[in-house]
Amino acid sequence: MSDATIDHVPDRTEEHGGKAAKILYRPFGLISSIIGGLVAGQVFKQVYKRVSPGHRKDAPTPLQSEYPLREILIAALIQGAVFSGVKALIDRGGARAFQKWTGEWPGD
Repeated sequence: MSDATIDHVPDRTEEHGGKAAKILYRPFGLISSIIGGLVAGQVFKQVYKRVSPGHRKDAPTPLQSEYPLREILIAALIQGAVFSGVKALIDRGGARAFQKWTGEWPGD
């Protein structure tokens, strides 16, 4: 198979955007972050309901003394992972949509 038949895939699909793109993206990014936070909160509630001991409705908070520290830490780790994953998906999707609409990548 020759090099001519193999499509070249660049290491980075996004190109660096300008300062104007970053400024224009801020309101778009803020709105998508708020929506992402709401989505992540709902996803976390559903995940915690399924993995919690006794299938509790709500996750414990650090100031609830009736829960053992281990359970509070596990809930916090799950919540952090869910929020980080959803944020990454929302941020990347928003940046790609912004690039598609404007032709400029808002990051870097």
